[in-house]
Amino acid sequence: MAGVLVFQGVTGSTGDGVQPDGRPGPVKARADTEQLATSDDGRSATLEQRDAEPFSMLGVTWTDPAAHVPGAVEVRTRSVGSGQWSRWLRLDGNSGQGENGAARGGTEPAWVGPSDGVEARVRSGGSTSGLPAGLRLDMVDPGSGKVTGMAPAAFAVEETDEPLPTDSPSDSGEPTQSTTEPSAPASSEPPTEPSVSEPPAASETPGGSPSPSASETVSPTPTVTVPPAPPSTAPQPPVTSRAGWGADESISPEEPGYLPGEKVKAVVVHHTAESNTYTCEQGPAVVRGIYAYHVKQLGWKDLGYNFLVDRCGQIYEGRKGGIDRPVMGAHAYGFNAETTGISVLGTYTDAAPPQAATVSVARIAAWKLGQYGVNPAGTATLTAGDSGRNYFGKSWAKGDQLTFPVIHGHRDGYNTQCPGNALYTQLGTIRSWAAGPVTGLAITSVTGSVLSGTTYYAKAAVTVNWSATTPASLISKFELLVDGKVAATAAGTATSAKATLAVGSHKVAVRAVHQSGMTATTAAATVVADTTVPTFTTKPSLSLRTGTVSTTSVPLTLSWKATDGAALKEVRLTAPVARTYGPTTYSAAHTAKSAVATAWSMTAYDRAGNSATATATGTPVILQESTAARSGTWTTKSSTSYLGGRSYSSSSKNASLTWTFTGKSAAWVVSRASTSGQAYVYVDGVKTATVDLKSSTTKYRDAIWTKTWTTTAKHTIKIVVVGTSGRPAVTTDGLVHLK
Repeated sequence: MAGVLVFQGVTGSTGDGVQPDGRPGPVKARADTEQLATSDDGRSATLEQRDAEPFSMLGVTWTDPAAHVPGAVEVRTRSVGSGQWSRWLRLDGNSGQGENGAARGGTEPAWVGPSDGVEARVRSGGSTSGLPAGLRLDMVDPGSGKVTGMAPAAFAVEETDEPLPTDSPSDSGEPTQSTTEPSAPASSEPPTEPSVSEPPAASETPGGSPSPSASETVSPTPTVTVPPAPPSTAPQPPVTSRAGWGADESISPEEPGYLPGEKVKAVVVHHTAESNTYTCEQGPAVVRGIYAYHVKQLGWKDLGYNFLVDRCGQIYEGRKGGIDRPVMGAHAYGFNAETTGISVLGTYTDAAPPQAATVSVARIAAWKLGQYGVNPAGTATLTAGDSGRNYFGKSWAKGDQLTFPVIHGHRDGYNTQCPGNALYTQLGTIRSWAAGPVTGLAITSVTGSVLSGTTYYAKAAVTVNWSATTPASLISKFELLVDGKVAATAAGTATSAKATLAVGSHKVAVRAVHQSGMTATTAAATVVADTTVPTFTTKPSLSLRTGTVSTTSVPLTLSWKATDGAALKEVRLTAPVARTYGPTTYSAAHTAKSAVATAWSMTAYDRAGNSATATATGTPVILQESTAARSGTWTTKSSTSYLGGRSYSSSSKNASLTWTFTGKSAAWVVSRASTSGQAYVYVDGVKTATVDLKSSTTKYRDAIWTKTWTTTAKHTIKIVVVGTSGRPAVTTDGLVHLK
């Protein structure tokens, strides 16, 4: 069957959106239509594949605005750029939107990107009724002045190879919306911060919409009473005016309408069921397409939504009448008289909208509700303008009082999936962001300090760092509190603040002030400011210890004790080797070269970074056995295992060796075996020990006995052979002392 392409009455030639003086001007949109051929039984209709004038948005409309399609409405398009046909795209045949006086009923419009070919099919579902009369395909070119590169929606929403009938929704006497909506695609991430214009300056005429240019048809002077524009408790976010997105005001000359009670009680959140892959620059064209479809194709007096938000976070003025006035929209059947409608451009059935978009929804909702003292996190009681049923199966009669969250989804008041599962699940977060207080606020670190357990230690100057899950654009400021008093104030975009603390322990917290004025405060962190250096209460000192001795490795012990008035962190040995010890370690085993003076340098650090240094110096000296004064019989032994290659050995009872030296520590060095005997040790003429040299394994150059004094002095060490029965032998390599 051949189709006849019909040129719809349009807005004139496509404009480029720029007036002669360079100011933004209206952008002309163009619409073409094609009638669908209905089957004899009235239960299906088709439009065969054919060429079309370039368009980017389409929808299927019908004669009776109160009717709906109880089945599947599907289209597919041919891309201008690639020449490829998309898969079948399902349109929503029951939007739950519209207004009195509409010329036609229709599906939600769908952005398909620049296209020049089309095919459509409609099939009645389980209902016994047929399709509505006058089915036609409406194709809109939003008149951007250039070919856009938006990907076709068929690649971004639910696609089917065959139409699937849907169950017939309940008949409320008004259009009811199908619960079948397209699924959303994965979308590229938008910029983290939306590129938006500044809030428009106040206008003397109702709302922020400028008057049309002199070349346009001027809207008639309003005859309705314009309600006041009360100030809001929340700041107004940047909003792109109708002139900013190129609205052709000549196509909607009717004066705006306002809420009967002149008060917005609730916000209804929608999605537009379109492509999610449009760019930030294409957002205005999408809005213009919806505007042209609502007004020229469906016969509405204006765009249905009060505000629109693109995926990049840009907010657009929707229906005229003033963004700061309670304008009556056409977005929520039965509840338009008490609500404002915000629609996010795109399909969010499966894919969640970018945070830039949800943040902007929260900001514009908070501002609008703040004009009327409505808590975004509260509930609202609305009066049903007609009977209806919502997505969850709840029904009501005309005039019933229904309670909704102040910010709720279209599905709460109508039988539709709108605003899609993925966006609907984020409404709780949007409410929280809009209402306050700031959530997820926590101190993450304190730069310039060291954390020990739950306490931070610093000298004086610190930088407190924090994080919050509430987006920065909804936060007025942060305050850094020290012991409950404001020490510093930072912008809502800040994540840190500096402070200089007095010596002592402090409670530090961060307080966030939401744009609503509500506050949230972190748990207090303990920060100790300390400028006093640690103290070595026991200066580093050296002493000889037991172990194997060689000329390059004499065993010794390094001892110290450091304390701090706040908290000692560690003690570091910096020379002759590098070691780090904990605050409760007071000694460590080391070795040193003999006959070499070695400085042992130590630095104690507290948690705040203060430090103190101390040093001990010592020289291990090996006194060979041959330097001792001998009595009794001693035999010289030779072996590379002995110090200096030789040693003295005696089995004679009371044989002795005596060394005299000046130092503060001494160690007797022996050779040991299973047959080794015992010896007495005399220190400065006093018997102080009996030492048994017996060992199950043979040992050479073993420092078996040590003695340390508090100061350096002249001392005498004498060893005497005991003459142990059966193992009398004593073999010595000499004596080591520390000076």
